[in-house]
Amino acid sequence: MKAEGEPPEQPAGPERRGFVFPSALTVLAAVTVVVWALAFAIPSGAYRRNADGNPIEGTYHREAAPGDFVHRLGELFLAPVNGLYGVRDAKTGQVAPDAVGTLYGSAGVFLFVLAIGTFITVVFATGALDRGIERLAHRLRERGALLIAGIMTVFSLLGTVEGFAEETLGFYGLIVPLMLALGYDRMAATGTIILGAGVGVLASTVNPFATGVASSAAGVSLGEGIALRFLMWLVLTAVTITYVVRYAHRVRTDPGRSLVGFLPGDRELAAEAAAEPPELTGLQKTVLATVVLVFAFMIFSVIPWASALTGKADATPYGWELGWSFAQLAALFIVAAVLVGLVARLGEQRLSATVIQGAADFIAPALVIVLARGVTVIMNNAKVTDTVLHSIEGVVSGTPAAFFGVMVYVVNLPLAFLIPSTSGHATLAMPILAPLADFAGVSRAVVVTAWQSASGWMNLWVPTTAVVMGGVSLAKVGYDRYLRFVWPLLAVLAVLICAFVAMGAVMSS
Repeated sequence: MKAEGEPPEQPAGPERRGFVFPSALTVLAAVTVVVWALAFAIPSGAYRRNADGNPIEGTYHREAAPGDFVHRLGELFLAPVNGLYGVRDAKTGQVAPDAVGTLYGSAGVFLFVLAIGTFITVVFATGALDRGIERLAHRLRERGALLIAGIMTVFSLLGTVEGFAEETLGFYGLIVPLMLALGYDRMAATGTIILGAGVGVLASTVNPFATGVASSAAGVSLGEGIALRFLMWLVLTAVTITYVVRYAHRVRTDPGRSLVGFLPGDRELAAEAAAEPPELTGLQKTVLATVVLVFAFMIFSVIPWASALTGKADATPYGWELGWSFAQLAALFIVAAVLVGLVARLGEQRLSATVIQGAADFIAPALVIVLARGVTVIMNNAKVTDTVLHSIEGVVSGTPAAFFGVMVYVVNLPLAFLIPSTSGHATLAMPILAPLADFAGVSRAVVVTAWQSASGWMNLWVPTTAVVMGGVSLAKVGYDRYLRFVWPLLAVLAVLICAFVAMGAVMSS
């Protein structure tokens, strides 16, 4: 999470030759310049908009973009600033730091990412989450299938609610010996870790780094579409666990069918798994309970309960609904971080340092969001966003809802490869994709679900993500072997995802 889309750090040594895929920040910086240059060639134009600010189908018309070359050069220079706190002028629609109107920049999401980063960092500093997973693994050590299912369920749950991904790299030292001790191989351990967390992120329900950022960029509530995403999470997690358990059982029954074999010393390494980790302390149990309550409250606060329970999108909210958005959620996680630190008795000095460290660790994905938003500002000010929409309007208008949902999923696959950062990908793509849902007559929440599914599916295997490349390195399994292991599951998941987004599009149309 904190290193979204970044390749794992390479060990010190002689400089390596060959191509290294650039970081998400570098990719987005290049995209900014390319889009700025293309804006000179793409005809400018605009749609008329309704009271909610959404484009009205069939009203596109050519409209000259303001400013000369020097003005456009200034737009490029200010793109990151506008991406953070640019304001959209109510009359002209132009975005500038000193304009008067509504906030267009991603300052709210930026602060939210830093806030949840501090919360997650404080939780890990207590050691409660690590210890809890260690205790779960040790308790189930004699029941292999249950162990795999238990660990994958916990990882998937953490993935779907808070984007738990890079943090899994710290668990290979525990889970690999456990799997070897039970007669499984290193690939079974790799699948348990990568696929457990990965399928949770793929089927994110309220993951702030995927669903949250995308929902904000699409202009919908974080809670919209949560029923479909929760059903996806249940089904896809069950399918993924079954796949890994079947492979592990096959290897234990016939070790010769292992895709990676066994390394010298594996049996000695397995003996280390017999050591029982310390019991959870009272403080650690309290911390875990606090974490559960915080995320449960977050889910409660963002769900539009009246719409969810009545099935009517325009239902009047109940009096007890909170309807929170990123401002309130950012405050929630800042307060929760302090609360966890106090509960765990970290002390003022350590808590302060951990909060600062958490914000620092999550500055990279936060900056990715800012850069991606800066690209959309350039397109907005050059009046080419509506031109791009108009070029696709004829394709989606009258398109069957089911086909539209699948199309959004497929279109996002190559984008997810180029921009493995979920937040950057969402911020960049949603301003274009979300209005297409209006033209197709389906809910924008379906676009969010299709987008995050494409991003999550790609990040289960692409070599541009630290979770995969760092994981196979720590487990000492070849990347080619991992691909051979995972591709049948990827095919099954792709089919299921298409079925879910098609169903969601039909139901919302």
